[in-house]
Amino acid sequence: MLLVALPIFSCSLHRFGRNLKRTQYQPTMKNLSIKQLTKTYSNGVKAVDNLSLEIGTGMFGLLGPNGAGKSTLMRTIATLQRPDTGSIRFHDIDVMQDPMALRKVLGYLPQEFGVYPKVSAERLLAYFAKLKGVQSKQDRQTLIQKVLEVTNLYEVRKKHVSSYSGGMKQRFGIAQMLLSNPKLIIVDEPTAGLDPAERQRFLNILREIGTEHTVLFSTHIVDDVKELCHEMAIMNGGRILQQTTPEAATSHLEGQIWTKAIERHELDQMRATYTLLSSHYKRDNTLFIRIHSPEKPGPEFTLAKPNLEDAYFLALQSATATA
Repeated sequence: MLLVALPIFSCSLHRFGRNLKRTQYQPTMKNLSIKQLTKTYSNGVKAVDNLSLEIGTGMFGLLGPNGAGKSTLMRTIATLQRPDTGSIRFHDIDVMQDPMALRKVLGYLPQEFGVYPKVSAERLLAYFAKLKGVQSKQDRQTLIQKVLEVTNLYEVRKKHVSSYSGGMKQRFGIAQMLLSNPKLIIVDEPTAGLDPAERQRFLNILREIGTEHTVLFSTHIVDDVKELCHEMAIMNGGRILQQTTPEAATSHLEGQIWTKAIERHELDQMRATYTLLSSHYKRDNTLFIRIHSPEKPGPEFTLAKPNLEDAYFLALQSATATA
């Protein structure tokens, strides 16, 4: 199964280009409401634990480590599995009571999906467009050209999709999804395994389509959320640890992030003494650490500008400490 989507794609390339220039975030009404959602698998793993979330128009980033429960949440919202308890509403659709109504306005791009071998992108999109009710050959051709151009695949439209790189296949997934005009778009870990150039191409496409749709985007890559999302939530252990914006999460830590160069043998002591957020090696093989402290920990520490990675690691550590 490739992905889920329905009605007809109506956004012109002109509108996509115009929307790309909208960089200032405007608060929106919450379109997707998730309340007290719980999902426990038969092996006893509680993948989603009494989770509540409110999401509006634009790009919403769900950030969390592998195993946090992100994919379970995405599959549940996409009606691919039912929760044990809780409710999901998208506008006036009660998803638990009427999953087919959501599927008609849903675009879902899973982390991995299969493609037919030895079939070109153009032919495969024509097949999907016909399945989705676009009966006129001329309308299908116009629609397919638009989605291929939006996803930067027009020049390789004659090539077999099975021969595409990982990033090209992900962009083809977006093209197939946009054959309809989905109101809710769910994208699960789309940049995992992509090289930097393919990752940037893919993020640019998501940035374009996210201006007029509700897009839920899950990832464990902090930079994806920082570059792409207007709003975000940090998830781990099946729970939402924090719902905020990338800017607010970062500015909240102003004056509280400190750095220091240490020797490798000092790392365990630093970890035991301070709230150590991250560390990386310098060229001289000393370690450069970042810690969180409301006050300067000592004369040898230097105040640093906080970043989203600091906020992410602090949220994970705080949740672990209070568990």
